[in-house]
Amino acid sequence: MANLTREHFRGLYLNVKGRIVADEVISIGTLTSSLVHPCEVFGPAIERHCHSVLIAHNHPSGDPNPSHEDIHLTRELAEAGRLLNIELLDHIVIGGDGYVSLKEQRYL
Repeated sequence: MANLTREHFRGLYLNVKGRIVADEVISIGTLTSSLVHPCEVFGPAIERHCHSVLIAHNHPSGDPNPSHEDIHLTRELAEAGRLLNIELLDHIVIGGDGYVSLKEQRYL
């Protein structure tokens, strides 16, 4: 995902044993942004009876540091997941040769 020229937002959907049951492209945005709604993230999880979700998106600029919008979206999705009893495991931002885990950064 690091070499993509537009933002791609993906979801990995896991069963109760932590195995990936689906890998979905949730949104393909522009050079600087992508639109994501909790329904688009958790809809596939509900359809597949998933226990948890891991989300990731790239920054075409190469800088993996999360934007304020990334942090806000992560918190919004984590709250939606709590309401649905589907855990948001992490939000990974990929850029250049690296990545940032919003969970490791304590935004989750």
